[in-house]
Amino acid sequence: MLTLIILILMLGILIFIHEFGHFIAAKKCGVYVDEFALGMGPKIFQFKRKGDPTLYTLRLLPIGGYCAMAGEVIEETEKKLKKNQYMCNKKPYQRFIILIAGVTMNFILALVLFFLQSCIWGTNEQLSYVGVVTENSAIAEAGIEVGDRIVSINGVKTNTWDKIQVALALKQKSDTYEFSIEHEDGTIEEYKVTPKTEKQEDGTETKVFGFGAGTELRKGFFNSLKYAFVKFYSVMSSMGLIIIKLITGKLSLSSLAGPVGMYTVVGSVFKTSQVIQNLIFLTAYLSVNLGFINVLPFPAFDGGRILFVIIEKIKGSPVKPEVENWFHTVGFVLLMLLMIVVTYQDIVRLFVK
Repeated sequence: MLTLIILILMLGILIFIHEFGHFIAAKKCGVYVDEFALGMGPKIFQFKRKGDPTLYTLRLLPIGGYCAMAGEVIEETEKKLKKNQYMCNKKPYQRFIILIAGVTMNFILALVLFFLQSCIWGTNEQLSYVGVVTENSAIAEAGIEVGDRIVSINGVKTNTWDKIQVALALKQKSDTYEFSIEHEDGTIEEYKVTPKTEKQEDGTETKVFGFGAGTELRKGFFNSLKYAFVKFYSVMSSMGLIIIKLITGKLSLSSLAGPVGMYTVVGSVFKTSQVIQNLIFLTAYLSVNLGFINVLPFPAFDGGRILFVIIEKIKGSPVKPEVENWFHTVGFVLLMLLMIVVTYQDIVRLFVK
């Protein structure tokens, strides 16, 4: 029950911060905001500020919130507002600012949380240097040593540890992985590594390479600031790699996780000795993910709406609202189908375990 509550609160914070970004930008651009809600479902509390037409509500379910703006796609005839109070009548650059504000807030939240995590607990090396090699492991037998830098795996560039993890998860025809290694003297060599297989308690088999990042912790303001931006870039570039490999079929849908999968991840955090630290990191990681996914030029995402603003700017006139609505509706249906597939996979994995 605690795991579920924490997951709901984490997702609620991420969605609320996202919608708050839209809210602030809409207000600054003079768009009429009908309601700004914390949570979803039935209202349990509401108020209005003096001189502010927006209704502020607290709703029963602590799962995010929303910002109801006038005329997000088309002018609404039932509302008696000035034309310049509708979002759809704002200049393209203003609509762009409003649409990108939610993603921007998610990215800022992630940077702040990464920074706090490093300031309080310290962090280790994020670049792709080998910090630990297990004795008699596949990596040790191949000849790769501590201090070596992993340049690429199977042709995929790996300048951070996040990218290493993605590269090792990609589909391939053989069990042998090709590592491009830069030694401390600057020379580069190619290595073939065949991971060893270990059977887990749940009966699944895991490939084990036997290496890891450095364990030396770095603290301090400037180290923490550097870590925040390096980690942010690392997660962002890894997300880009994941999307590309999903499209090309190098990464299967089974690698994705939905709400049930996230529930499992949060549950595993409570089994660690650094619960608070790991929860902060996970929240930051999910915030980057939410922002990255939303900025993609896909229907129903902020990026999809931004795409239409850019098209309008290029062609000199708006796209027909009916066309844009159809585009986003189809995209939303596809997203729901994807969510069903991913959730089914999560449930199957949970049941098998």
